[in-house]
Amino acid sequence: MSGHSKWNNIKRTKGKADAAKAASFTKIGRELAVAVKAGGPDPNSNAHLRDVIDKAKAANIPNDNIQRSIKKASGELGAINYETAVYEGRGPGGSAVIVETLTDNKNRTVSDVRHLFDKHGGSLGTTGSLAFMFDAKGVVIVEKRAGDDDDTVMMQALDAGAEDFSVAGDVYEILTAPADLDKVRAELKKQGMNILSGGVERLAKTYINLSPEELVKYENFVEKLEELDDVQNVYSNVDTGE
Repeated sequence: MSGHSKWNNIKRTKGKADAAKAASFTKIGRELAVAVKAGGPDPNSNAHLRDVIDKAKAANIPNDNIQRSIKKASGELGAINYETAVYEGRGPGGSAVIVETLTDNKNRTVSDVRHLFDKHGGSLGTTGSLAFMFDAKGVVIVEKRAGDDDDTVMMQALDAGAEDFSVAGDVYEILTAPADLDKVRAELKKQGMNILSGGVERLAKTYINLSPEELVKYENFVEKLEELDDVQNVYSNVDTGE
């Protein structure tokens, strides 16, 4: 399956392991607060919280800081209401871009996001205008350890219930149905694998190539979007060739 998968050429703007390491604590703190408020402070019974804790650890956030954030989210931060808002639009080169946000002020967020789309020659669309171009998939990024045999790890992932598997440098990318994400991740952990990140993501059904000039504009656009504290994830249909 590896090397022939329709997902094997999916290379988003940044590798998921790198993106996790670069994620700001502000954004992860918001995710922790939302996860705790929705499902409680116990990661054993709150799958979403487990996902965010994995992301925090991959970003090298100390465990003490993670636990402090969880406690705060159970207390005074419980009064802060972060809402999910999703924006869809066309970016440089006609790219299809979906921006997921967590915000306590939707008016501010939509203004900031619209400004960046306009500034970089794009346009913000209506809800649902581009969502059909993407599939929701559980994505688990696993560290590739010295001595790991790719075929053996692939079979372990498939036996755990994964839909697809690919090797991307020093990590494995394992895809699941969204409903199977928690089960697959738990099984991989039982087998001693180091989970760098795990969550449901939007993967484009087909990808486009941009000219070198358009690609530079696109990458600058995405970088500016990701610098916004309200922005959690940016997905697109651009093959960055990474």
